[in-house]
Amino acid sequence: MKGAFKVATLNHTPIVKAEMLIRKSTEEVFEAFIDPAMTTKIWFTKSSGRLEAGQQVRWEWEMYGASADVFVKELEQNKRILVEWSDSTLTEWVFTPRTDNETFVTISNSGFAGTGDEIVNRAIDSMGGYTILLCGLKAYLEHNIVLNLVADKAPDAHVNR
Repeated sequence: MKGAFKVATLNHTPIVKAEMLIRKSTEEVFEAFIDPAMTTKIWFTKSSGRLEAGQQVRWEWEMYGASADVFVKELEQNKRILVEWSDSTLTEWVFTPRTDNETFVTISNSGFAGTGDEIVNRAIDSMGGYTILLCGLKAYLEHNIVLNLVADKAPDAHVNR
């Protein structure tokens, strides 16, 4: 039948994973995620502070008029960060040293809720977002280039246009 489709049922809630080799030391890569002075160059535009275990921070994407509260559940220096977003999803960053100047970063995002379609859409959006974040991080740390990837992803969505 033309145009017919079968509705898929989710048997498991997806866990999004984005990974990238960054040619910098684990200390430098880890610091880029906990220090808002660096993170604002590649991801959000404002932060209420550094990431610290047991603390809540507010991140803002001013160009989109968006913000999020994140709670730092766990932070293992130069190894791992686990945050819980205000929507109850979890994001984990794992930093695996490969050499003195190479770090493999794995970002996992889980805990999506909603209908099957909503879960799938959120997972796809998350995968794209974290991939863009890692690409921006790589350009910034390895080549000192700010690519403006997050702002340029959806320029028509900017609130000040």
